[in-house]
Amino acid sequence: MNKKIKSTLAACLLGAVLLPLGAMAQEQPSAGTKAQQYLQRYEFANAAKVLEKIAAKKNAHTLDLEHLAESYLYLNNYDLAEKWYSQVVQRSDYQKESLLNYAEALKQNGKYREAKGQYEQYVSKFGAAPEVSLAIAGTDSAAIWMEKPTAHTLHNEANVNTERAEFSVTPTTSFGILYTAEPELTRTDRSGMTGESYLKVFSTKLDQNALEAGSVKQLNFNHARYHVGPIASDAKEEVLYVTRTHPGTDGERYRSYNKKVKRKNLELIIYKSVNGVWREEAFPYNNIKAYSLGHAALSADEKTLYYASDMPGGQGGVDIWYSELQSDGSWGKPINAGTTINSAGDEMFPTVNGDDFYYSSNGFAGMGGLDIFHAKGSRSNMSKPVNMRYPVNSAADDFAFVITTKGEREYAGYLSSNRVRGRGSDDIYSFGYVKPKIIILLEGVTINKKTRALLPGADVTIYSAGGQRLVGKVLSDGKAEFKVDAEENETYKISASKTGFSDDALSVGPIRATKDTIIKVTLALEPDEEKPPFVVGDRFVLENIFYDFDKHNIRPDAAKVLDELVATMKEHPTLKIELSSHTDSRGNDAYNKALSQRRAQAAVNYIVSHGISKDRLVAKGYGETRLVNRCSNGVKCSDDEHQANRRTEVEVLAY
Repeated sequence: MNKKIKSTLAACLLGAVLLPLGAMAQEQPSAGTKAQQYLQRYEFANAAKVLEKIAAKKNAHTLDLEHLAESYLYLNNYDLAEKWYSQVVQRSDYQKESLLNYAEALKQNGKYREAKGQYEQYVSKFGAAPEVSLAIAGTDSAAIWMEKPTAHTLHNEANVNTERAEFSVTPTTSFGILYTAEPELTRTDRSGMTGESYLKVFSTKLDQNALEAGSVKQLNFNHARYHVGPIASDAKEEVLYVTRTHPGTDGERYRSYNKKVKRKNLELIIYKSVNGVWREEAFPYNNIKAYSLGHAALSADEKTLYYASDMPGGQGGVDIWYSELQSDGSWGKPINAGTTINSAGDEMFPTVNGDDFYYSSNGFAGMGGLDIFHAKGSRSNMSKPVNMRYPVNSAADDFAFVITTKGEREYAGYLSSNRVRGRGSDDIYSFGYVKPKIIILLEGVTINKKTRALLPGADVTIYSAGGQRLVGKVLSDGKAEFKVDAEENETYKISASKTGFSDDALSVGPIRATKDTIIKVTLALEPDEEKPPFVVGDRFVLENIFYDFDKHNIRPDAAKVLDELVATMKEHPTLKIELSSHTDSRGNDAYNKALSQRRAQAAVNYIVSHGISKDRLVAKGYGETRLVNRCSNGVKCSDDEHQANRRTEVEVLAY
């Protein structure tokens, strides 16, 4: 949907148009006059019938052809709109707007390259304009998106869809699955705008995960004279927010074809169930004489009501607005959701799922018509909207995106679209999405630390869970390379060994990946003959030394590691060490230092009790004075980052 408002979406936005004010001419009008009367009342279906006859004449005026093409554009009949606009732009006296509409019809038909050509011709002939630059960007993006579709799968709900319009699903427990649709056409209840019946709210249910054919829901609000829907509900289903065309005689007055015309705007009606009786009240900020307001959506906590409106003070066209729930239960004054999600175009059909905000817009680069966008946040604090891309979006109008089920890696729901190969006008589509598995590879190379030469044939061992679970053992190949699969959110310890060389080890993670990722590491092994077992100043961490919270006693799992250190010191009787304990930054600085000193001394006492002279050992508690990362006082860090600071180290003092 471009800046023109078409078909059933026009019914959702403009409502209906009354006859011009004042008496109409009593004599039988000419075909041209009759067509103008239909157009000024937005009765495009009726206007098209008359204009087709006028266009068949050899001396048809360019303006009549433009009105015919425009009527089909409003009616979402893009094939006929393209046909007539292609003839219009061959003439010399067409209005420059027709060239943009021709490009729009081409884009809606998925002819992005041809549409871009018409947009560029417009720039060449009439000069650049922001909306044209946006449309050109949209044609480029659409071509790329169609080549690389997202993981969404769409299914036309053929049981519920007809040749007429069906859209805007609202699942409920009490009323079934509600949606907005055009009933079967009758002679007396027809919209001149669309040529179809006035919209009503229907109800259906699921049968083997597919929507059944629905029927008009027999509730009070469906007795309105004109269009009804879409609808929103609170969690208890005791309050319904119904969009409808104002049924009274009031309306917005404006001029069309030099005549005063009254347009019937949309209004939001609130129905509340009181002791089983539905009571109707108007949303306090309706103003049917000045603007439309509808398409309600409630936040998860039901303290914010979002809606679409073309009221003054917006960014242009139709915007997303919201009201906040007041302490007395009333809704506060409308607040514009801001320039991040609103544009100079139209924004409508908002839905909320947690802190995920979905809506449709034609004011950002898109595939054509209304595109569905996703933003994070609430109220006026929204992230930059992201186009949901193909196949959620298409060359046509895509809107009313609602999530009904959601898991950690998948979600499902419904959207509405008038895309090609549907059953009729606007159709309801179910969709599913499963987050594609991200491929993460750990790729490494083993080298000689001294010469930096490749070192094939090294044994590489990989542990996950921070070194607790063996993932696998591999041998670096003839190119000294190795490769293993990795997982999201895991931490890995990788070590390499080879006869005649000292081992090398490193840690990787936790891995945070949003796309396929390759993590490359290098393990450098030092030749044994060129380095003594210990060098003064060398410092290494004793892995897997853990203490109970706020304690310093040696646990059985820590004793096993200390036993290995005892064996090393017995094997090297000249070795003297400092055994130090370190804490993270959480807690009181002085307390952390005292606790680390007690822990270091406990470890030294354990070693001495196993036959090592105490003059070969120094116990030192550093508390949080030797952090290995940025996680100092007041810095927000993850548990994994804090864990890196909680360690026991050994430093060689003499050998």
